[in-house]
Amino acid sequence: MFLARLGQTGYIRSLRKVPSRIRRNLSEHPIYAYLAVLGPGMIAANAGNDASGIATYSSVGAAFGYTMLWAFIPMTISLIIVQEMCVRMGVVTGQGLADLIREQFGVRWTALIMIAILIANTGVIISEFVGISQAAELLGVSRYIAIPPAAALVWWLVVRGTQKRVETVFLAMSLVFLTYVISAFLSKPNWSEVASGFVNPTISTDPFYLFALVALIGTTITPFMQVYVQSAVVEKGLDREDLSLARADVVVGTIFSIIIAICIVISTAATLHVAGITRIDSAVTAAAALAPVAGRFATYLFAIGLLGAAMLAMGVLPLATAYSLSEALGFEKGVSRSFREAPIFLGIFTTLLVVGSVVALIPGIPQIQLLLFTQCINGLLLPVLLFAILRLANNREIMGAYRNHWALNVIAYAVALTVSVLSILLIGKTIADMF
Repeated sequence: MFLARLGQTGYIRSLRKVPSRIRRNLSEHPIYAYLAVLGPGMIAANAGNDASGIATYSSVGAAFGYTMLWAFIPMTISLIIVQEMCVRMGVVTGQGLADLIREQFGVRWTALIMIAILIANTGVIISEFVGISQAAELLGVSRYIAIPPAAALVWWLVVRGTQKRVETVFLAMSLVFLTYVISAFLSKPNWSEVASGFVNPTISTDPFYLFALVALIGTTITPFMQVYVQSAVVEKGLDREDLSLARADVVVGTIFSIIIAICIVISTAATLHVAGITRIDSAVTAAAALAPVAGRFATYLFAIGLLGAAMLAMGVLPLATAYSLSEALGFEKGVSRSFREAPIFLGIFTTLLVVGSVVALIPGIPQIQLLLFTQCINGLLLPVLLFAILRLANNREIMGAYRNHWALNVIAYAVALTVSVLSILLIGKTIADMF
């Protein structure tokens, strides 16, 4: 019934050009209409499950078992709310997030936010390349063999491809996360304890527990996801008739990505936590530690998932950065554009890939320190971005009848305040750890 109602709301503009026979089939089978709109929400949510995210989920499972699974319920609701506002703004205004920030808040605020996004995303992009190298080495492939082809493949896909092809490949990359679902079942968890972890919230005043909880929530909602999803919706050409389907994409994408995160926690809880291995400092450490507990096959599945996650994030992060900087500076943008049409957009994308791959090839790069630094930048940026999104989504001039209603605002502001407080706590703990 839900999809049937969505199917009556309209389709993307490109579908209106197809023969009437096909349009009739789409109206009779609304699932096809959803599949046509599928993309931005699914890709953005899954890109959040990057190498650092997998490391966080692994750490939570190893350290606390199933006791923090309850946190995924409010996290799911929070991510859906934030992503939906960005998708709605993109559909209604036809502008990316950086475009709207520049127009509504001025050049100074835009410049500050864009500098923070550039610094934070560059650091995370480097960490994704490091994640690729570590996953490849777990699979028996040298980083010097794995990183250059991976960077070249993503560059060729975006620079030489079309919006539809890029989106299709990114969606295909998302399927590699299913390896974590298999890993969860291979780990043979106690499913009654898993269920209890969801319905019986466990709160501890232990500093490490609180830090893990903050990191868990902070990993789920990140600035680049909001930038990417809104720009991708605009480039896909969705209009107001497609809004219900675009919202469905956000919901399905978020639920899929959260299920993957849950499976990572379950895998490490059922193996590492039970075996007394409670401290994990990276996703690759978690994958290696699975071998004596769950066997080499589980380790390879975990490593393949890490490789796919890093590849997806390695594509989405430079794109999100290129979108935001191009929008803020007023330059032409889009993955369907050529270098001649959008030299700044594709130049930024190319530069970020080159920098990320070169730095990741440097022996002994301090990955943990790099992640801590970028985590601080993202922690500072996220509250600013969330409240900017809320102001824009409530702006009667640009959103009209599509602005937030009061009930959504109550929940959205509660989410923004909670995430902001947690981000500040996470920054404080990170700085304390540095010194």
